[in-house]
Amino acid sequence: MPLIVVALAVVLLLVLMMKFKFNGFIALILVAMLVALWAAATGSLTVDGQPAGIADIPGIISDGLGEQLGSTAIVIGLGAMIGRVMGDAGAAQRIARKILAVFGERGVQWAMVISAMLIGVTMFYEVAFVLLVPVAFTLVRATNVNLLWVGLPMSISLSTMHSFLPPHPGPTAVAGLYGASVGLTLAYGLLIAIPAGVAISMLWPRLSFVRRMSPRMHEGLLAQKDFADEDLPSSTLSFSVALLPIVLIAGSEILRLAAPLSQGADDALKLLGSPEMALLVALLVAIVAFGPLGNRSMSQVARSMSEAARAMAMILLVIGAGGAFKQVLVSAGIADYIAVTTAGWDLSPLFLAWMIAVILRIALGSATVAVSTAAGIAAPLVAASGASPELMVLATACGSIAFSHVNDPGFWMFKEYFNLNVSQALAVRTSYTTTLAVLGLGGVFALDLAFY
Repeated sequence: MPLIVVALAVVLLLVLMMKFKFNGFIALILVAMLVALWAAATGSLTVDGQPAGIADIPGIISDGLGEQLGSTAIVIGLGAMIGRVMGDAGAAQRIARKILAVFGERGVQWAMVISAMLIGVTMFYEVAFVLLVPVAFTLVRATNVNLLWVGLPMSISLSTMHSFLPPHPGPTAVAGLYGASVGLTLAYGLLIAIPAGVAISMLWPRLSFVRRMSPRMHEGLLAQKDFADEDLPSSTLSFSVALLPIVLIAGSEILRLAAPLSQGADDALKLLGSPEMALLVALLVAIVAFGPLGNRSMSQVARSMSEAARAMAMILLVIGAGGAFKQVLVSAGIADYIAVTTAGWDLSPLFLAWMIAVILRIALGSATVAVSTAAGIAAPLVAASGASPELMVLATACGSIAFSHVNDPGFWMFKEYFNLNVSQALAVRTSYTTTLAVLGLGGVFALDLAFY
């Protein structure tokens, strides 16, 4: 019954948005409320493990929305402001011209794949996405190609790195549950993630159903002026500001892993390397570099940031509502129901871990909940079956990327940034995430045959 309710909720959400043209934020909140009412009526609604009633529903929805925005609003907001400040100063255009000079117009997809994979090894999907998307937008305008032709390889590459590999939170947490080596898991994961990510990144924009889509870019996130070459900031300055948050985040992680540090130094690096602080520092540098030092007044820079914030308002609301929907499904006990149902399945431990993660991902939307819950169910199988802990991590992580759809906050981020309707986003994102999950499982089995 719980899975039927989830399916009905998804169908209702699609009907509201596709047939009746409901705003995404309103539709998500409404459906979340209805699922919560069902859970309360059947006695399956809980808060912190304790039974909950209808009076607790607003709190559950608020908590889900707040938790989602708490982890994304600052990152997305600061990233959008950096991109707009750089764009209005011509820095994004300078970066785009440099990329075109190196890779040529025919090589822009490779440029995005390489950049996304290098950045995505250490950076969260959301952080890397908001840093790279202004460059993607500028490349689209410079080359006059379809937005998805450039943006999709970037998003697919980032999805692959974020979902498959430590030090990202899902795979790292699962490595601890399975007792796996993080270093060996990363080494094995790269053997799978790079070929799978490259293959899907280069194939998907060429599929006929994708080529038929022609979404328009959000005007508020893109500079409108086309600069003459002599008016552009230098390549060194443009790339330095763009790469600053990447250097801070990755450099902090490398320094903390490279040598023992005092508690104070470790805390300072954690602060400086947090996405929020790194992006704030980068924004402050961008304001100075592309404001007073770049012959733009502070009022002009402030206007750029305000326009970026206005363009992000509805995107943030929809992403937050996706988090609220996910939290209601968790509070309704869907994960516990799936855990009990799948506990007795007699399958290969690698396939079982992958399958449980897939089911949880479909039902709940959250990759983090899917990967951690699936690992909790499958962890006893590692010792009992002799399966490689590292491959178990990868199998579970691969499963958690599958079937991204309307209950996944990342789905709404993808949809809103690329200005797609719901059916288009389902066709593109759901298909590529599922294909990545299947290819990842195939890679896990190949490594199992080769090394074990």
